[in-house]
Parts: sequence; structure tokens; C-alpha cells
Amino acid sequence: MVISPFKALRPQPQLAPKVASKPYDVLNSEEAKIEAQDNPYSFLHITKSEIDLPKKTDIHTNVVYEKAKENLRAFIQRGVLFREIKACYYVYELVMNSRSQTGLVCGSSIDDYDNDLIKKHEFTRPDKEQDRINHIQTTRAQTGNVFLTYPQVDEIDTLIAKWKQKNDPVYDFIAEDGIHHQVWIINNSDAIEKLNQLFSTHVPYTYIADGHHRAASAAKVRKALGNKAPASANFFLTTLFPSNQLHIMDYNRLVKDLNGLDETEFMKHVYENFDVEKMPAQLSPTHPHEFGMYLGGHWYKLTSKEGTYTNDPIGVLGVTILQNNLLDKILGIKDQRTDKRIDFVGGIRGLTELEKRVNRGEMKVAFSLHPVTVEQLFNIADSGNVMPPKSTWFEPKLRDGLLTYLID
Repeated sequence: MVISPFKALRPQPQLAPKVASKPYDVLNSEEAKIEAQDNPYSFLHITKSEIDLPKKTDIHTNVVYEKAKENLRAFIQRGVLFREIKACYYVYELVMNSRSQTGLVCGSSIDDYDNDLIKKHEFTRPDKEQDRINHIQTTRAQTGNVFLTYPQVDEIDTLIAKWKQKNDPVYDFIAEDGIHHQVWIINNSDAIEKLNQLFSTHVPYTYIADGHHRAASAAKVRKALGNKAPASANFFLTTLFPSNQLHIMDYNRLVKDLNGLDETEFMKHVYENFDVEKMPAQLSPTHPHEFGMYLGGHWYKLTSKEGTYTNDPIGVLGVTILQNNLLDKILGIKDQRTDKRIDFVGGIRGLTELEKRVNRGEMKVAFSLHPVTVEQLFNIADSGNVMPPKSTWFEPKLRDGLLTYLID
């Protein structure tokens, strides 16, 4: 793999906790407005700049991207953000519930992305791509970090661990959600060269864990710039985590209606492909062929019957089994990416969130799933296949605003 140090645009250390914000795509506009309320330093003023415009502004109009550009310039002019003098690597450690994961923040090669050395496991949506393309082209900044993983390499782990031991972090704070964030700067030329060498000789591929749209958008911006593309456009902002440090959570489903069926008719169809057991409480499935279902104020355990699924890399996934044998077959949901009747809830919100939305009448039925494993993600990407949409939910998530990649 080809990686590159870069001159990050980053906040003054004392302002880092106020600047750091949740990723732009985990908040809607109203949530972002509340999150940034009374905080003029929040990076959401750049990633979700519609919060500084009239309420009914279309978030995909040019005025939103121009506002992001204006706000980014204002952050620089006010001294909230400054540019690193030397191209560096950065070490980013997150600790959540006493579990830590440490990644290397760097520029990853767009050539590697185009040549599938950076492997994908999801399709992207053109509208979401275009949003990020417009944001990057207008601001000349990659504000969203792409979360990559790779099979763990001892030498890389050792180098990064020693650097952390010998140096103080430039950022060290606990965010309001309890997640501990620390960032170290690797500015030593020998250490930078050693990392370049280790990734080029020991890491044949990396895999997108989170950020397919951000990666695709960066590649398309480089292509659109053509001969005018500066050297910095050949890379995109990434954080690389060794696979043994990752934690994938469940990614659950809610459906608005029963496709014209009443509950008795629906359950009759469910029994065709699943063994059904009524449960006294919430159910977190223990394997991919098992599902929790919340319907009519009750939890059920659904266990897939033998012969109703295949054992290939895609067919064995819980998200595939649920789609083929229930969502499509019974509820008529053909494409989870486009059907407005289905919604998704990351495991970080818990199964109580599923109950709440069904009990409010907002949704009719909810399903809890077993998480996909990192090994399954690798197998699917290696086979050239893609997962069903919304298959993986990673926690903890990187904060926007701590390290921004400029195209200049």
C-alpha cells in the first residue's frame, strides 16, 4: 500500500474538545444544530453548514457548500485551526468502555483505490457521492475521515506503540459521550520512512470499514480536476486500524408496515422459513442464522430453518438471510438502499430504540441481527462481492475536525 504523510489543518490544542464533532453522516440537520448550539467552535459549522442558514434551506444547494467554505476560512482566520508546517503522520487512539483501538492517520493513494488495492464491500449512492464531491470541490478540503482496516502486522503495532510511549499526545480529551480521544504527531523523518516501508512491504490491501461515499467522492474529485489536480489530490484522508482492534456492532432494521398483512397472516408466512419462539425480553442474536423480532409489544426469536440459506460469503450473512427470506419474500422490500419503508438503527443505540419506535407507532416491526465479523468483511471484499446495505456499524467513531486534509 502507498500511504503519505500530510500537513493537517487542525485545532489549537485547548480548542480540540470544542472543535471535534461527530461525523457529518450520523446526524441529521436538526440534530447537528442542537449539537453545535452555543458552540461557535464546532466543526459541524463546516461539515453541516446548513445549521447556519435558514431552516428550510435545501442541504444540497450551492449556498450550503459556499457557507461551509466561508466557515472554514473563518475558523482559519480566527486561529481556531492552523496548518501543520511539515507533512506528518498522526496516531489516533479511541477508548470506549475500556476497549481501545489505535490507528494511523494518513493520506491513502487514490490510485490504490481505483486499482482495488483498497477494497470495498458496499455499493454507493450517487446522491450521497455528489454531496461530498460538491463539499470537497467548494471547500478544497477533505473533512471526513475514511476508516480503513488491514490484517494486523506486528512491526507496525510495535512502532506505533513505542511512539506513543515516548511522546505526549497533542490532543487528549474525553468527549461528552464518554469516548476518550488522543492524538500523537509522528514528525520524525526516520519513523515516517519506516512506516512507508512497512505498509508497502507488509500490507498488500486495505479494506474500507466505514466511508465508502467519502472515498468514492475523493476519487471522483481527482478525476474531475484532470490535469489541474495538485499532487495532494492524489491522496485522501484515512485512518488505518489493524483488524484485531476493531469492534463491529449489530446493524438492525425497522419496517413501517406488514405489506398489507395483519399480524396473524404475517406470522404464518414467517413460520415457513423460521422456527419461532416467543421471548420474555429483548433478544440479541448469538449467531448469523438467528434474529430477534419485535412485533405487537412482544419479542420473538427467529431461527433460520435448514436449507433456507447458502454458505457462500454473502449468503451466510444474517443481513442476506433476513432480506431473502423475510424482508423481500414477505414484506416486499426489494432494495434496502431505496425503499422508504425500511430504516436502520446502529447497535450503539441499543434494542430499546427499536422498541420505542415500534411502540410509538412510527414503525410496525423491528429486527435485531448478529454483527458481521471482520473476517467476513475481508472474505466478501476479497471475493469481489458486496454486502447488503447497512451491514456493518463500527464503534467508536472518529471525530471530524481534529485532522483535515487540504487539497492545494
